Amino acid sequence: MAAQGHHLQPGLIIREDFPVRPEYLPRPLSPEDDQRLQEELRRTDSMYSNALLLARLTGIRIGECIHLPIDCQRHLGPEQWALHVPLGKLHTERLVPLDSEGLRLLSRILELRAQASPARLRKSEGFLLPRVGRRFALFQTLRVALADFAKRAGCADTSPISPHRLRHTWASDMLRCGVSLPALKELMGHKDIRMTLRYLKVTQPDLQREFYRARHNTAQPYCIPSLSVSTATADLPGIRQALAATRHLLEMYRRQISDDKSGRRLQRLDRRLLDVDQQLQNIAAGKK
Repeated sequence: MAAQGHHLQPGLIIREDFPVRPEYLPRPLSPEDDQRLQEELRRTDSMYSNALLLARLTGIRIGECIHLPIDCQRHLGPEQWALHVPLGKLHTERLVPLDSEGLRLLSRILELRAQASPARLRKSEGFLLPRVGRRFALFQTLRVALADFAKRAGCADTSPISPHRLRHTWASDMLRCGVSLPALKELMGHKDIRMTLRYLKVTQPDLQREFYRARHNTAQPYCIPSLSVSTATADLPGIRQALAATRHLLEMYRRQISDDKSGRRLQRLDRRLLDVDQQLQNIAAGKK
């Protein structure tokens, strides 16, 4: 239009006019490629393969993995461990839960670290992964190593498998396992849940599974149980048991009626029965 002499108003075309790319961020690996890659990383059992496995297991950024301190393992309680991720891309730190496999990986990395040359260990003082070369050399080394592992594993994906795709794969896997979006946001260290949503890949099998799970968990209509007084005993425990059963029946009946006024009357009646039960409890305890 400008070439033909038309006058163009400022702001005629803005950034929002361009359609959003369907796959803006790297795609997660398919379950098959993910399994092949993890098997190859475990088979190799090197410093770099275990570091990549740790990133895949915890969903941390590769830059965060590189800067993990030696004492990144935290004991939170009985049989509860977490990975302390230091200040990273968004200037936040967090604790990512660790299972037995994560603990094993950390232990193995420390064993391999001890076998590094003294020069590398001096240069890497305080860090879990020994440094090589300049600042971004270790990042590039892990990136090239991952591509090589993926090739040896026979991954069918023709797109380059970068370390960040491990994070996308982990996020989709966590969602598939039932982790809620707010919890996933905190685990990934995001400040905005909209960023978390970009990482998730929901497939048709995921939709099918969620649909049938929801149908299976659909609340069934309440069935009022029958209260048999023939089995009740004429003592305080028997009377209190009968009161508890009566309160249960009243509550089930209240949930089925639509009259709010009757519902409030039933709630008042339930509170009276609760007072009676409390008095019986005091009598049983020898109180006045």
